[in-house]
Amino acid sequence: MTRPRILIADDQRDVREALRLLFKAEGIDAACVDGPPAALEAIRKQRFDAALIDLNYTRDTTSGGEGLELLRELKKLDADLPVVVMTAWGTINVAVEAMRFGAGDFIEKPWDNQRLMSVLRNQLALAVSRGETAKLKRENEILRADSSEDFIAESAAMRNVLSQLDRVAPTDANVLILGENGTGKGVIAQRLHAGSKRAQQMLVKVNMGGIPDSVFEAEMFGHVRGAFTDAKTDRVGRFELADGGTLFLDEIANIPLAQQPKLLRVLEDGELERVGSSRTLKVDVRLISATNADLATDVARGAFRKDLLFRLNTVELRLPPLREREADIALLAAAFCRQYAKRYQRDDVRLAPSALRALAAYAWPGNVRELSHVIERAVLMQDGAVIDDAALNLQPAAGHALAGADSIASSASLRVDGAEEQLVREALQRTAGNIQRAATLLGLSRPALYRRMEKYGIE
Repeated sequence: MTRPRILIADDQRDVREALRLLFKAEGIDAACVDGPPAALEAIRKQRFDAALIDLNYTRDTTSGGEGLELLRELKKLDADLPVVVMTAWGTINVAVEAMRFGAGDFIEKPWDNQRLMSVLRNQLALAVSRGETAKLKRENEILRADSSEDFIAESAAMRNVLSQLDRVAPTDANVLILGENGTGKGVIAQRLHAGSKRAQQMLVKVNMGGIPDSVFEAEMFGHVRGAFTDAKTDRVGRFELADGGTLFLDEIANIPLAQQPKLLRVLEDGELERVGSSRTLKVDVRLISATNADLATDVARGAFRKDLLFRLNTVELRLPPLREREADIALLAAAFCRQYAKRYQRDDVRLAPSALRALAAYAWPGNVRELSHVIERAVLMQDGAVIDDAALNLQPAAGHALAGADSIASSASLRVDGAEEQLVREALQRTAGNIQRAATLLGLSRPALYRRMEKYGIE
């Protein structure tokens, strides 16, 4: 975890040194300056996580005017910077004025170390929360813009999915999205959120396959300072970030069995405690989850709790693989072609009839994600304006499932070479997306398989 960096502005050297040593002992770096001009110069040159400023300097040692002026200027330079003000001449009026100009809190001199550190940690935690919320807002603006575009679903299989989606989206029902890798489960989750009454709130996305068991609770429920090594500040968990909005848990089948009761409790009661805290928090979250695994089979073999499954799948949406969406393939390909032509400034690029025939004949083990990848590569690498079947570089064998698991295992001992991506995709297809079985088939560990899936953009 990165050490917080604090700006200290005070005209007394002994005060600055005492604060610097206090913060150093608490794992916080401090930069000290002696007055407003130096403070403003420091803010222009460096990034700080918070500022602690005196209100009185040499020009006027009692009114707090210089400090309030500095506070206003700091907020002009960085409106999100948490600022705590200090003074030996504290009055209610000055405190109110400082808060009105954007101060996060107010400390009187001589200060109490415990009180000061509590105030500062609280401001740092709030800054982290605001930063994550701002990032999520930016992402959600993009998602809302994306969801407003035409969604290609001309095939009968997808029209049925969208009919179900339109019925369930406006409700608060939990939704479980099922489908093979690359079928667009994340896109459907975005559309569910965009069509809900929570659309103006946050859609928080979490890949459950990427969360180590050891930090599951801290990531999902948050933690307080000191809850574990390196927990220097409080941290908001994913459920709190999604409060009032939607939480999308992708790869839900990968939640460790030991953590499942903790998730179930939040879904049943809407209550949680941050790690290290006894304070119970209430959250209002709509849950959307997704998986390519067979959860019923996992329940039968004791790898997934039945009561948790019942909480997740109030409504199930099953996404068809691309090979069952023949009417959508050419339309999707054309849409991807336009998208990547714009991105790479290749506005003259188009798909030839031979390319469309090749796309229709291919079996798409990687589904829509693979189609997107194929078109992007062709747009980027094609010299001329027309993308033909050769430019797509589709390998005939890649569109068909292998004869059986044994043939995968014997395929050059699954050496990780130039065919690595296709081998990973085929193993996932043959095992219906079961990560553990695919990893075993490939002779890899689960983490090693996840790294390769991330490398190749495999969902």
